[in-house]
Formats: sequence, structure tokens, C-alpha cells
Amino acid sequence: MSNFQLSIIKYMHITNFKHFLDENGNIPTDMPKEARELANFLALLIDDATNGDYDAEPTIRCTEKGCEGLVVAFVTHDTDDIYWVCPLCKTNGYITDWRGTKWDNCD
Repeated sequence: MSNFQLSIIKYMHITNFKHFLDENGNIPTDMPKEARELANFLALLIDDATNGDYDAEPTIRCTEKGCEGLVVAFVTHDTDDIYWVCPLCKTNGYITDWRGTKWDNCD
């Protein structure tokens, strides 16, 4: 038997962030509650991944029910997407089309 340990991925979310924005680049207040909560979560991840403080401790709580993990987010160099993961429950995802939004802190 091999000593190889497989890390199970619970959920993988792949999200085009601009699909959550209105024509002015805002998260609409009239979108359904669950969609608005997801959009706000993604905005926090974009802000966190692009703020330049790469040594900061994670502060964004995982959104999976029953999970108390803190999400880590960073910009990938190969695709320029934002990858995020909860180390506790392994829920993770990619955020695409986030450049130029008001949560983008890149120069």
C-alpha cells in the first residue's frame, strides 16, 4: 500500500466576477440574497488577494455550512485568475474577469 495521501476537494467554484456586476461595476442590491452574498464574498477575496499584504493572516471565513476555516486567496501567475481555498474543508475556486473592478487593488 502506498503512503500517498489524496487531498479530497469538496467543491470547486469557477466564477466570472463580472457576471455579478451591473453596468456601473457595482453589485446590484436587487439581485437575490444568495447571489448577493456570493458576490460580496468574491469581492472580499479579490480585495484580499490584490492588497499586496501577502504575509497577512487569513481573515475571510469560509462560507460552507459548518466550516470555521479561514480562506486563503492569491493571484495565479499563469492564468491571472484568483485562486482561493479553505484549508479546513478544501472548498476552493477560481475567480476570473476581476481585473479593473473596484475591488482590484493592483497597480
